[in-house]
Amino acid sequence: MAALPYWRLSSFYLFYFALLGATAPFLALYFDHLGFPSARIGELIAIPMLMRCVAPNIWGWLGDYTGRRLPIVRFGAVCTLACFSLILLDKSYAWLAMVMALHAFFWHAVLPQFEVITLAHLQGQTSRYSQIRLWGSIGFILTVVGLGRLFEWFSLDLYPQALLFIMAGIVASSWWVPNAQPVNSGLRQAGDGFVRQLLSPGVLAFYGSVGLMQLSHGPYYTFLTLHLEHMGYTRGIIGMLWAVGVVAEVLMFLAMSRILQHFSVRRVLIASFVLASLRWLLLGNLADHLPVLIIAQLLHAATFGSFHAAAIHFVQRSFGARQQGQGQALYAALSGTGGALGALYSGYSWNSLGAGWTFAIASLAAMAAAILTASRLKEDRV
Repeated sequence: MAALPYWRLSSFYLFYFALLGATAPFLALYFDHLGFPSARIGELIAIPMLMRCVAPNIWGWLGDYTGRRLPIVRFGAVCTLACFSLILLDKSYAWLAMVMALHAFFWHAVLPQFEVITLAHLQGQTSRYSQIRLWGSIGFILTVVGLGRLFEWFSLDLYPQALLFIMAGIVASSWWVPNAQPVNSGLRQAGDGFVRQLLSPGVLAFYGSVGLMQLSHGPYYTFLTLHLEHMGYTRGIIGMLWAVGVVAEVLMFLAMSRILQHFSVRRVLIASFVLASLRWLLLGNLADHLPVLIIAQLLHAATFGSFHAAAIHFVQRSFGARQQGQGQALYAALSGTGGALGALYSGYSWNSLGAGWTFAIASLAAMAAAILTASRLKEDRV
């Protein structure tokens, strides 16, 4: 067995999720800085998520058909950088909408294909996935803390340049990673088609719960920073609070291999959804109390950490080698669909209903995901 290229794989996750750390907390803040109202902000945030509904499936099919996953990752990284650089030319709503759509079409090509490459390198060591993925969380932490301080000292006008720097890191790290191809799994024969595997018991319910979970994250990723800033928290403190959540996520990733040895994927997913429902209620109603806010951010260990790790395991065991790219792409696409709907509804409800009701809708979506998973997924250990 070839040696695991741990640091090469980890460096890619570090830069990839550093970009998420730059966009999730600060993109809405940047659009607010440009003077857009909440409805327009919600629409601009939703555009990349809508691209996530389409792009991963196109690139996933291409990756499965050609087997050339690493060239797709590299091409997507370069085109992401090139397309986003167009933001330097204009700041009108129509131009920004175009930039959001173009760069996201290529950005969302990258991760699902890279997940397949990572799992192919791991081969029989899939429990070590979380140990590699945690470097993405570290990249996220470094970015939210660093940019939070930067934007306390300097203007948000520097924001596009910061993103371009991180995108250049994604390009560089993608050329450092060696290629690997998935091998056929005993769980699914190579002749089984993607649709047949998709219709296996519990698989469609899993994807439905993914969409609901990401819908519930809409207010969090779109308006949390603005929500906290309006309550009087500084940008530096807000960056630290985002980091608290991701530190909890890192600790959860470190523990996931042991957790999945003792608890089924079904139970981990249900617990993640229930805790997400609680978290959104705390953020919507008690975020002005710092201790409660810290507890809510610590729950990110469940709402992203345990959920994502369990979901990756579920997809990896549910599809054969030749359908892995499409399985991961559908996971990304359903996440994008839910996230886009979450960003849109929160953009329209934020001013009309307020933060409390907007997060209450998110809480109901997460609880619906818990009920769907509990009723449809069978009990099965990893």
